[in-house]
Amino acid sequence: MTLDETLLDAHARDDRTALVTLYTRAADTAESIDATCFFLTQAYIFALETGDAASKSLYDRLRAFGRV
Repeated sequence: MTLDETLLDAHARDDRTALVTLYTRAADTAESIDATCFFLTQAYIFALETGDAASKSLYDRLRAFGRV
């Protein structure tokens, strides 16, 4: 499965924990800053919703790009 397919599958299953990881992975491999920040934002939202400790590092990454 590609990352896009895996993301769609996680959305279909409403697996928000997996979405944090998958959107973070997408951000890590994105080809532009805008795409990176889009994926980081999605990961951050799901991290906040699930109480995932990754929310702090995701916030810090977005802040480093001047997006918060």
